[in-house]
Parts: sequence; structure tokens; C-alpha cells
Amino acid sequence: MQRLLIFMLALVAAGAVDARPPGSPPVPELPPLGGATYKRPVVVGWAAGEQPSAPPGFSVERFADGFDSGRWLYVLPNGDVLVAQARTESMGGFPPDVIETLSQQNAFGPSADSIILLRQTSDGIQRHRFIDGLNQPFGMLLLGDFLYVANTDSLVRFAYLPDAVRLNGPPQKILDLPAGHQANPWNNHWTRNVIATPDGAQLYVTVGSATDVNAAGNEQPERAAIWTLRPDGSGKRLYATGLRNPVGLAIDPATGDLWATVNERDSIGADTPPDYLTRVVDGAFYGWPYVYFGTYPDPTWSRKDPDAVAAAAEQARVPDLALGGHSVPLGLLFYQGKAFPSRYRNGAFVARRAGVGRPSFIGPDVVFLPFADGSPTGEIEPFLTGFVADDAKGTVRGRAVGLAELPDGSLLVADDAANIVWRVRYASP
Repeated sequence: MQRLLIFMLALVAAGAVDARPPGSPPVPELPPLGGATYKRPVVVGWAAGEQPSAPPGFSVERFADGFDSGRWLYVLPNGDVLVAQARTESMGGFPPDVIETLSQQNAFGPSADSIILLRQTSDGIQRHRFIDGLNQPFGMLLLGDFLYVANTDSLVRFAYLPDAVRLNGPPQKILDLPAGHQANPWNNHWTRNVIATPDGAQLYVTVGSATDVNAAGNEQPERAAIWTLRPDGSGKRLYATGLRNPVGLAIDPATGDLWATVNERDSIGADTPPDYLTRVVDGAFYGWPYVYFGTYPDPTWSRKDPDAVAAAAEQARVPDLALGGHSVPLGLLFYQGKAFPSRYRNGAFVARRAGVGRPSFIGPDVVFLPFADGSPTGEIEPFLTGFVADDAKGTVRGRAVGLAELPDGSLLVADDAANIVWRVRYASP
């Protein structure tokens, strides 16, 4: 055991073991471990007339504003836009003075727990309070006659009537989702997303971990995973595991593959480990908490249980594309419209919210990731920028989170810090 511990700790310093499941991408060379950094993006808002910048030929405008932490978006078939309003209410692991500062910056606090409906009319955007009384809602999905909502502690559905502007009926609970328990009440990574397979036969639901690396060993065992189940809640099973905090979910229309954005662990370096985009393979294990990016040993678990680390290094699938340490990739969208140039139909848009764990921000922004033969080429192209006001001062105008596509092919971006939904259109180069 002692020799194995020394061996695994040496791997932490030297890099990763090149052991991976068949079909797994190659293990990239990552920067060495480093110390913890804390730099919170301080939101200063957008001045009148300011908006994010897009590539030549694109224009950006305010679609709607005035939300209460409007994070996630969903477009109904009639073009109505749903905005889920929810906020982090508490987070374990931070000292009281940090919690107080974050609460003053509106990062923590009471959650609005509601969904707003936006309808485009000849007189402008009409706003309706669509659903109230939720519990930190995030993912939304219309499937058949039901609107599904992923609360932090449950997946529920409401009877839906076309063109409704208010859903008053009681929700039907499809299944419970883990959101803290008596032994571990923390509910970090509270967001839950839900999408359906193209035929509507199965749902995918994300459930992030409650802690950074499960150092106490008391995590609910079905967290840090993507679940699959039938729309009525039956047949639930773990589709993929070892994903610390999966958030964005999307199916590539060209291949049918499921993809996810995943936020990695903290406090072991500004650039290591990187957050990532990955193809989600049925039955695959992605390493958390024992290893990161396939085979790099987690230092906490190398000390606690080197045998588990060694076993994880042999089993873990390597993610497909690193998106930068503490970049916090959330929204994920494969563009299917025809309004943008055709190159944008062969790749994915990702919204990066920017995290606290590095001295210089990566994001907030929206990037485009070109694909070739069903996989990312490795390029990360800036698409929507200008969110950072002054990196040296740690100030940002807003933070990009949710993405959605309108029927006319324009792109919506939820800025939950500035409480704006931006609309990106393409006219000409």
C-alpha cells in the first residue's frame, strides 16, 4: 500500500497514466498542479447602449431584461420563450464573511423559484408569470402534452395547453432528485437539466455533486452523474457517472450523440483541471472524484485511497475538449437554423460563465466549437465577448449562462448576472 501511495503521488506531479477505455480520446498534457486562487467576478452591469460584441455580420440587442436571476432558456414550438429564475441560496465550504460578500453582490440569496414566459407581439415583448412555487428550477422540456421542469430536488411535469400564458394546475412529480441529506446537507451544484431523445422515448437528467471532491466520503452515490429514464419516471438508471457537475446537455443532430458541459474541481490550480465538453457514452465513467481528465490522480484521493485512484485511472473515459480551468461552461447548443452562415451548423455554441478559481478570467463569453467527423476540432472561437469590464479589477458587466435558438434562427443568451436576455442576429458580413 505504501509503495502504491508513493507511486500515485508521483503521478500527480509527473502527469497522467496513459490507460484509457477503448474509444476514449487521448490523454492531453495538462499544466502541473498549483495553489488555490479566489477572484470573484464583481458585476457592474451594462451601461445604456452597451451590449456584447459578436463577429462581423452579427448584431446584438436586448431581447428582454428585468429578471430575477434568469438563468436558463427554453423556446416553445410557437416561439414563446421560457426563462427559469433561480439562484444559489447557500453553498457549503465558504467562510461566513465570503458568504456575506457574495450575498451583497446578489450571488447568493432567496431564489425566485419561477418561470417567466416571453411572447413576441407587434407591440413588443409581452411578459407573463408562467409558473410559480418551484424549487430552484433550471431545465425545461415540452414533450407531448406535458411541460417538464427540473427542480433541484425533483423532476415534475405540468399539463400544457398550446399558447397558454399561465400554468395553474398542480405539478405531477416524476421522481425525486438528490438535493442534500441528513449526513451531508450541502447542495452545491444545485442545477438540474433535462432533455429528451429525438424520439421522445427517454429523458436525460443531470445531477451534479454536492461537494468538490467528496473528501468526507458521504456523497449521495447517484450524484455527479447523468440519469436516463422514461417520460413517466420509470426505468431510471445511471447513464454516465464520474461527472462532477454536468450542466449543459445537447444531442448533435448530425450524429445523434449526447454531449455535456462539465465543471471540474477547485483549489488545485488555475488551469488544472480544465472544465470541459464531452461526448456522453452510455455506461461510461469520467473519473470524479478519484481522477480528472481520464487518468490524472486527484491529490486528496491519492492520499485517502490510492487503490481507488489506480482503479479509476484504468476505467475513466477522457473528455473530448478542454475549455479552460474555472471557465464554468454551462449553456450548450448545436445550431440548427439557417439564418447563420452554414459553418455554424457544424459545431456547438457554449456559454462560459467564468469562475472564481483563477487570477485572470476565462469568460464570461459565448464560444463556438467547430466539429469535424462528429468531434470537436480543438479550436475555441470567440463568438460573444465584451462581458469583462476590467480583468485587473475583477469586474464584469454580466455572465453568460443559458442558450436557446428562436424559430427565425437568431440566438438567445441568458445573462443571469445582469438579468438580460440578449438576442444575436446575422445580417451580412
